[in-house]
Amino acid sequence: MATILTGTLLSCIESTPTNASKTNNNTDEIIGKSAFTAESGIMSPEALYSFGRVGSVVVSPDKNQLLYQVTYVSLDQNKTNPELFVMQTDGSGKKQLTATNTRESNPQWIDNGRRIAFLSNESGSSQIWTMNPDGAGRRKISDVEGGIDGFLFSPDEKKILFYKSVKVSETTTDKYPDLPHSSGRVIDDIMYKHWDSWVENAPHPFVADIDGDKLSNIKDLLEGEPYESPVLPFGGTEQLAWSPDSRTIAYTSKKKTGRDYAVSTNTDIYFYNVETGETRNVTEGNMGYDVNPQFSPDGNFLAWQSMERDGYEADKNRLFVMNIATGEKTYVTENFDFNADAFIWNTDNRSLYFTAPMHGTVQLYSVDVQLKEVTAITSGKHNYTSLALGNNTLIATRQSMSQPTEIYSVNINSGEATELSFENNHLLSQIQMGQIEERWIETTDSKQMLTWVVYPPDFDSTKTYPTLLYCQGGPQSMVSQFWSYRWNPQTMAANGYIVVMPNRRGLPGFGQEWNEQISGDYGGQNMRDYLSAIDALAKEPYVDETRLGCTGASYGGFSTFWLAGNHNKRFKAFFAHAGIFNLEAQYLETEEMFFANWDMGGPYWDKSNAVAQRTYATSPHRFVEKWDTPIMVSHGELDYRILASQSMMAFNAAQLRDIPSRMLIYPNENHWISQPQNGVLFQREFFRWFDQWLKPETATSNQ
Repeated sequence: MATILTGTLLSCIESTPTNASKTNNNTDEIIGKSAFTAESGIMSPEALYSFGRVGSVVVSPDKNQLLYQVTYVSLDQNKTNPELFVMQTDGSGKKQLTATNTRESNPQWIDNGRRIAFLSNESGSSQIWTMNPDGAGRRKISDVEGGIDGFLFSPDEKKILFYKSVKVSETTTDKYPDLPHSSGRVIDDIMYKHWDSWVENAPHPFVADIDGDKLSNIKDLLEGEPYESPVLPFGGTEQLAWSPDSRTIAYTSKKKTGRDYAVSTNTDIYFYNVETGETRNVTEGNMGYDVNPQFSPDGNFLAWQSMERDGYEADKNRLFVMNIATGEKTYVTENFDFNADAFIWNTDNRSLYFTAPMHGTVQLYSVDVQLKEVTAITSGKHNYTSLALGNNTLIATRQSMSQPTEIYSVNINSGEATELSFENNHLLSQIQMGQIEERWIETTDSKQMLTWVVYPPDFDSTKTYPTLLYCQGGPQSMVSQFWSYRWNPQTMAANGYIVVMPNRRGLPGFGQEWNEQISGDYGGQNMRDYLSAIDALAKEPYVDETRLGCTGASYGGFSTFWLAGNHNKRFKAFFAHAGIFNLEAQYLETEEMFFANWDMGGPYWDKSNAVAQRTYATSPHRFVEKWDTPIMVSHGELDYRILASQSMMAFNAAQLRDIPSRMLIYPNENHWISQPQNGVLFQREFFRWFDQWLKPETATSNQ
């Protein structure tokens, strides 16, 4: 079987389409590699959206080829389009296999590398197709009602495991069929919305026989159960696995509904016997997240990620291994004080490779299962985002603040990395990136805090620059060497700003004590950390301390709102996206109550709960009387995690207090900004706002 690259990644294409399938009749121009020319040589919003984005990467069974996905963006059509590519594992022989306006994704090698399977919505819904490695011989092998969201061939390739959305709750039109146009929803429990959708459907895993060019004998592994697998909102095929003998399926599920679902993070891994249909919970008794099962190559062991405490979504991500015959479980990263994220088995069945956050970067590691010894493989200012086994190497993807994700071959012994893909080289060669500096700044409690500082291109230390403090979301999300298509520090720097990015308290990559400090201390030490960072940079002669701005999203938006009432005249402008303004309202508006209970300490009405009372006392809305600085807010109305009313309240408060303010509201976006033109609009308004208040001599409009 092929080796699937595990993790999440992003990047672009270099080759031109040859022998590419064009079976689609869509008359729109096919979305492909951007012809954008960065005449100014800087990272503009349009340049940012011209980069291609690498998706799934799969190593062929003989370890000689890489099959991968690249997604292109069309600003004119306001859409994205993924295509499939292949190249040798030394980076040679790149070839585009598809060139259509349909969406090709989830690529896999089958038939010992003689065929490729993938998802395509060519027929209207997303179905499984196959083709030859040169792109020819394309044919559809599934016709599943409603479409397929992800799939895995069994090792013997006699069956397919796939998942799709199924209806799990009764709708209003089910209750009242004579009211087919009624839009009302009748709600009976607290888990009625999740992130950006109403809870009426859930993903279910299915197993089917492969009968020639079609699927037969399709079985729902959760037949009649109102649960989900993979687990929403981010789970995919990494939460499903086949045993090497094709007899057992491991799947991740959170078998809870309603209030029980809302207050718990307790997911488990289940074994499903393909022959008998018997299901058993193999992680019963583990109280936190148990996800992403992987069988060892010999089928004797199962590895997975596990969190210890129920209700704590940012608990330490631990690697566990179970002896399937005996049921004995081993905590293999017990001696490692950091998260273990994307992982794969080595062929020796005795060791694992994994990624882990480390001091503002993400690196590759190995661990001996028996000895529990963790060994660092790589170092440097970059993030490894996924990995797979090559031929005596690791095939990994890597990104940094100055480079979108690319595919690399990594020497396991030396850690030396060789770039293979060069997908965005044609754009990167046109753009001058700003210097990135690693600083360790002393905090108010005498600890050292890593802060990334990004300087404008052609930075001149004899000049002074406006400076932005970037506040991270999460809250437990490391300020790493990430590449983002919205919060891109190089784009900020290219607009003439120095960007200060502190790894304040409450982030992974600096040990569990640093990560956990923030829970129950919103508005506390992490806010002092922010001020320590901006105060340290403001002392530099090239930072204009009269032109400081502050920005962030989600918890970073909360931070921006909080600092707006507690900054003591430091900042001249604020910009908050999808931020929490009123913690009391947020407690009752959000849907994942386990997060609010853990990080906020519990409900605001519990007067006996000192942690909760301290949290709500720091709510940004309590400091509005001290707001004295221009502020802009942005939000999507499909955001059910942090409702758009939070930003509306903040905007209304600023308006009523005659504080210069502006609001950018998206009726059709969620917690993120996913549509290309909306993304460019966000960038333009972001800089129009800060230019107005921090660079008035260059601002295009003060309205």
